[in-house]
Amino acid sequence: MDIEIRLKALMLRGLDGDAAAYRECLAVLGVRLRAYFARRMSGAPGDVEDLVQETLLAVHLKRSTWDASQSFTAWAHAVARYKLIDHWRRRKVRQTLPIEDHIEFLAAEEPEPSVGLELDRALASLPDRQRILVSDVKLTGLSLAEAGARAGISEGAAKVALHRALKALAERMRRAD
Repeated sequence: MDIEIRLKALMLRGLDGDAAAYRECLAVLGVRLRAYFARRMSGAPGDVEDLVQETLLAVHLKRSTWDASQSFTAWAHAVARYKLIDHWRRRKVRQTLPIEDHIEFLAAEEPEPSVGLELDRALASLPDRQRILVSDVKLTGLSLAEAGARAGISEGAAKVALHRALKALAERMRRAD
């Protein structure tokens, strides 16, 4: 099941008073947040769990601000991103987030019905290794090291292959427009 559909359904049920669905929503979101923060906090892995907890607390406290007609994962991603930026500010860390990290978020703002089919076709056009890397890193949330290990290549090779795959996908999507 698509993660957006699953999380959105769980959150809606949670907002309607289903405590078990709400706990499951936060648990699933927590797993995704750990992967998100772990990829960005390689120099401070001890802070990952703190960021996950801060983000889950913010999601809980601000859940009434989420517009149910919009993407839940995009909203949660924005909360996580702001928590990460706040963390870096407190630690006086200057960091940038690559645009690839926001492709999913930006695409989720105003989805068109045909976008999913186009993306599926574009992914299917990639060589197997690149398609698997994109899926593992960008959709499943694995780190480059984990995805590389699954593909039988080094983290550096996985990074290069992922970059090439994202570049090829962007070009295919541009040509489709």
